[in-house]
Amino acid sequence: MYISQSVGRNGVNQQSDVRTVQALINFNIPRLHSLHRLEADGRIGPATTAAIAQFQKNVQGLPNPSARVEPDSETFGELRKAVPHEFSEAVLAALMPDASAVAVSQYFQALCEGMDANGIHTPLRKAHFLSQLGHESCDLRYCEELADGAAYEGRTDLGNTHPGDGPKFKGRGLIQITGRFNYSAFGRHKERDFLITANYELLAKDPSLAVDVSCWFWTKHGLNALADADDVRAVTKVINGGYNGLADRQARLIRAKCFLTLPA
Repeated sequence: MYISQSVGRNGVNQQSDVRTVQALINFNIPRLHSLHRLEADGRIGPATTAAIAQFQKNVQGLPNPSARVEPDSETFGELRKAVPHEFSEAVLAALMPDASAVAVSQYFQALCEGMDANGIHTPLRKAHFLSQLGHESCDLRYCEELADGAAYEGRTDLGNTHPGDGPKFKGRGLIQITGRFNYSAFGRHKERDFLITANYELLAKDPSLAVDVSCWFWTKHGLNALADADDVRAVTKVINGGYNGLADRQARLIRAKCFLTLPA
């Protein structure tokens, strides 16, 4: 199921579920000519409830609309029909509800090019990639680890053998890579030195590189095959080294499947 509980009048109205329905309503604006676009903030209110009722009345032809969307209901299925099959900025925004419009615009083209160049071209692969990327970057808001990287100092398993390597080579990119080994390997891939200050900071500051390094990590670790198997736990283990944030990653994957027109 793409939503876990009911949304609308007298519904349970969990924030993530409300956001999904609000985003779906917005894709249906052309079918509801007098309706204003909703803010997908996860808060149920008169505007969202009225929009659901209008959709049920005008699109579904229900004489007595409930103004509520149930999981796996005809209303939910009808709402999904308006989601475009092509990946677009609007779809990316629906997948990353806390991303700013500027961030969506800033990263969209780089994501399209990066996914295409790295074989992330099926809806299922895109769903896994974008859901993991959304978790790691908190909806395109962070390309650099918030911690100072001191915890990585002296980590020889990461290649941090020089004084100061921990902070220098802390997590950067939308799917954050860490450690001298990874920065050096990405540099060889790009035929560019990312061990020097002017360059290693670009993995967070340059949107194209922030995407590129994430796609490189994905491909280097064979994650397309795990995505094809729809194994979110295995993908998470490779990216995280464990299962931190697994529940959020799973929820994001369900959301991605909804907006990339995949079965739940």
